[in-house]
Amino acid sequence: EVQLVESGGGLVQAGGSLRLSCAASGFTFDAYAIGWFRQAPGKEREGVSCISNSGASTYYADSVKGRFTISRDSAKNTVYLQMNSLKPEDTAVYYCAAGLSPYGRSCRPADGEYDYWGQGTQVTVSS
Repeated sequence: EVQLVESGGGLVQAGGSLRLSCAASGFTFDAYAIGWFRQAPGKEREGVSCISNSGASTYYADSVKGRFTISRDSAKNTVYLQMNSLKPEDTAVYYCAAGLSPYGRSCRPADGEYDYWGQGTQVTVSS
């Protein structure tokens, strides 16, 4: 059974940090690019960051560039999103997703590129 389980969300003050984790199981982890998406109330889901299956390529939305860092640990089948200097506008439900990809291809932050999705974790940043 394919599973993506997010953890690490919570309530934090503006300027604080959180590290989200996405634990994957049930598929060949190293064959999949992993993306992080978020959806705030009343807004469309947006691609925040992604990492290629090789780990060599990453993407960040302009809104998080310089503040968020994505990484993957193949030994643990886990992808992390380190979020620093958090802002109230980062408040959203964060989802991780996995997309089968030719090895080494750059990841793409589009919903349609991903096959499996987690249930999401809430991140709330207070001002």
